[in-house]
Amino acid sequence: MRITLFGASGLLGKDLVQALCEEQLTSLSSRDADIRDQKRIEQVIRDSRPESIILSAAYTDVDGCEKNRDLAFAVNHQGAINVASAAHVAGARLIFLSSDYVFDGAKETPYEISDRRHPINVYGETKARAEAQLLELFPDVCIVRTSWLFGHGGKCFPATILMLATPKPEKPTPELSVVNDQRGSPTFTRDLASAVAQLCKQGAQGIIHATNSGGCTWYEFAREIVRLSRLPATVKPVTTAEFPRPATRPAYSVLSPDSLHDLGIQMPSWQDALERYLASSR
Repeated sequence: MRITLFGASGLLGKDLVQALCEEQLTSLSSRDADIRDQKRIEQVIRDSRPESIILSAAYTDVDGCEKNRDLAFAVNHQGAINVASAAHVAGARLIFLSSDYVFDGAKETPYEISDRRHPINVYGETKARAEAQLLELFPDVCIVRTSWLFGHGGKCFPATILMLATPKPEKPTPELSVVNDQRGSPTFTRDLASAVAQLCKQGAQGIIHATNSGGCTWYEFAREIVRLSRLPATVKPVTTAEFPRPATRPAYSVLSPDSLHDLGIQMPSWQDALERYLASSR
């Protein structure tokens, strides 16, 4: 299958390149093709003649989006429209990577694909608006919502915790304060890339939730990272109010796996994923 991937140098993109290595893959970083440049996008899609396009390129700095609203919308919203428009002209299928942050976190049970979008930060708003417009312009698009990504080759939560929890001469027993009132599903990019590759091969359409199974708070996630790594750090639970950030985060954003299971795709638990991530980090 001829596949064109936008966002190949990102945390997920690198694993998508590996997951799709047996396909006729054209992998593009933002340096190769800035999705804000419609003419460039049209050109690379004409040249690569894809049957399917995967759009994982995005401005994913949630706090940065609050400070740079215009840039966030230019990349995450208009950029997505640029790719979708070119895909439509080329007759190619499109998979768009979206986020749990399209929801407000008011639920206490996993979000279903039919739940109403109600973002509470700029990043979520850019993704929610992109979703709505893509579905309107390109009804057979596949929108894959995911959450709390971690993986190799870039900044992610486990890498940060490992760095902070590693003993230093001046701090032999580090103490970490981690938010304990935001709950979601940590997702290993290798597992997500495998799921996206399967969705691509199936020609999937509509909205699909794809995360590692189960949920936890950031505190519980950090505590498990420290435990599995056998580091002597202490992890202390704190509230979001004690650590204010520019962007408001949903208190609850676990996504229901039913849409993925309906397609015969299962993803391992986040605990299993974390063990494999840590093993491959050594």
